[in-house]
Parts: sequence; C-alpha cells; structure tokens
Amino acid sequence: MKFNTKVIHAGLEPDPTTGAIMTPIYQTSTYVQKSPGDHKGFEYSRTGNPTRSALEANLAALENAKYGLCFGSGLAAIDAVMKLLKPGDEVVSTNDLYGGTYRIFTKVFENYGIKFHFIGMENAHKIEEYINSNTKLIWVETPTNPMLNIIDIEAASAISKKHNLILGVDNTFASPYLQNPMDMGADIVMHSVTKYLGGHSDVVMGALMVSDEALAERLFFIQNSCGAVPGPMDSFLVLRGIKTLHLRIQRHCENGKEIAHFLKGHPKVENVYWPGFEDHPNHDIAKKQMKDFGGMLSFSLKGNKIEDAFKVVSSTHYFTLAESLGGVESLCGHPASMTHAAIPKEEREKTGVVDSLIRLSVGVEDIEDLKADLDQALNQL
Repeated sequence: MKFNTKVIHAGLEPDPTTGAIMTPIYQTSTYVQKSPGDHKGFEYSRTGNPTRSALEANLAALENAKYGLCFGSGLAAIDAVMKLLKPGDEVVSTNDLYGGTYRIFTKVFENYGIKFHFIGMENAHKIEEYINSNTKLIWVETPTNPMLNIIDIEAASAISKKHNLILGVDNTFASPYLQNPMDMGADIVMHSVTKYLGGHSDVVMGALMVSDEALAERLFFIQNSCGAVPGPMDSFLVLRGIKTLHLRIQRHCENGKEIAHFLKGHPKVENVYWPGFEDHPNHDIAKKQMKDFGGMLSFSLKGNKIEDAFKVVSSTHYFTLAESLGGVESLCGHPASMTHAAIPKEEREKTGVVDSLIRLSVGVEDIEDLKADLDQALNQL
C-alpha cells in the first residue's frame, strides 16, 4: 500500500455493526464482559479504546512500524520513553531541540538520577564520544527545533546498534510523509500528533511507533500503568486530519520553499534556516533521508534586537503569533521567549537561538498573501 493510500485506509475498516465508513467515536469508559475475562477485546478505555486503537494502527502503518501507541500529548509520549530508564542511566541528546523536551529532561528526569548530554549532532559520529557503559538512549530531532539542523539517522542508528542502545527519533517537523526513521534504523519514532498529523490546531496528542515486540510491550505497560492516554474524540479528530496529510504537506513544502527564498533576499533579514538551501549544513543528508524540505523555517534579523523581533511577530496578519506548528494556518513565534524559554539564554545562543530569531510554520494559504504579510511586517522596522 502506497503512502497516499495508507493515510486514508491503513488500519481502518468500516464499522462492523452499522457499516459506517468513518471510525465511530466510542465514547465509553468500560465494556461489558460475558464472564470475568471474557470480552470482545476491550475492558477499560485507559487500556484500550476502539477509536484510539484504529488511530494507533494507522499511525504505525504510516511509519512502517508494527505497533503504535497514543498519548495525551507529545511530552507524555516522551515521558513514557524516559520511564524505560532507571537512575544512573545516561542519554545522549541533540543540543537543539524543543524547549519542552529539554525541560522534561533537565527539570524532571535529572531529579531521578538520569544524566543527559546535549551535543551538536550535525556530525553524527560525535555521538560516540559521549557513550559509556551507562548510556541507554540516543535522542534525535531532525530537522531540529528551531534551527532546522539535519542529523543523519542512518549514522545514528549504526552507532546505537554498535553499542546496543535505543535510538529514538522525534519526527514531528518532518511528518511521516517526508521522512520514515524506522526505515533508517530507529527503534522508536515519536510525534507530537498535535502538529502535522492532526493538522488543524484542534487536538493535543502524542504518539510512539515501534517494531520490536519486547520494546512495544514495555511501552504498552507504561502507557496503561501511567494512564496518559488521549480520549476517543481526539483520536477521531486525528484520524480525520490524517486523511489529508499528504495533500497538506505538499502545499506546506511548496509554500515553505517560496517563503525561505523570499526571506533570504530581504534586506532586513540576517540569516534564514531551511534545509532546502544547498548551503544549509547537511543539505545532502536532508536530500537523502527526506522526500522534501518541509514547511518549517527560522530566520534572524539584522541588528539582532529582541524588540525588532517582537515588532515583526506582532505586526503580521496571516502569520498568527502563537505557540505550536503544523496546522493549515501559518503561525509565527519567538523561540527565545516562547517555545524555548525553558532553555537558559547562554545555552540557547550556543545553538543559534538568538534574541531576534523568529520561527515560522508556513501554512497552506495563498503564497502571495503570505509573502506580502511578511514584507509589510519587516518593512515596519
């Protein structure tokens, strides 16, 4: 089954009771049993719900994985991965990553005796320098948030397998349409489903996809035991959103390319970070492991003044100033004060998250309207 067919059909069947073509919203907490333990596959909706199960099967198919698990948010999914570890274990993570991930690593799990190394992974072989007998997990984002760095998944996988480690890849920025880390050797693929998979800014959800049965069983145990699961209505909304994933991502990529080139030529802009540029670090790796370059980009302003960045993001009309990304509408944000505020200033700036950096989630609106909107905002400086 090809990808464009998977988004509509994979893991889904018409409702056997009514023939409904859309998966019903099974708004129930519990299920009748004929006798103790004799049921139709569902007993309690924390453990399993038919709407959620359909979504989990669909997501697994999109990432070419055997198992899918859904959680109440992307951070809840990451939390479940961290619960695979124990005090004394160590994690090697990229140094440019979502601020919420950095926060849960450093402010929550460091308190439980887990040690984190945040390093630049543009040269994936640097990972090996930080591996020791306590290392259990390599955590990769690619493209990274917000600097759009590209990390070689196959190289990271080779290192993880050499040292018998788990490789987790946050694939949120790319989506399964553009990139499939399982095919490149990842053990766990994570998504903030809130973003491109849901696609309409109306759901908060996370997901993990795995193929190893033993690892899946450990994660299913954590999912059920800790209970950070989404409800059936949210699962239904994501199933609906996924049906247009391929169409939306195509337009996100088209618009993202236009905006990146427009900004690169603008006199008020200092740098533009988008992996589609030939001079972008690891552009060749992006070409190798992605089908296209996505709708996410960041740019900094000449003079690097935070007040200029605030003025730009507060002056747009179609680029709405808001947290999140991946919806059909265009969004703009200021990472240093919003999504990455949890990261200390000196750590942020080491990775390029300067005061004037602006992150764009380029939507599917008319491209001429989007360019004109950015132009008028920038020309107010």
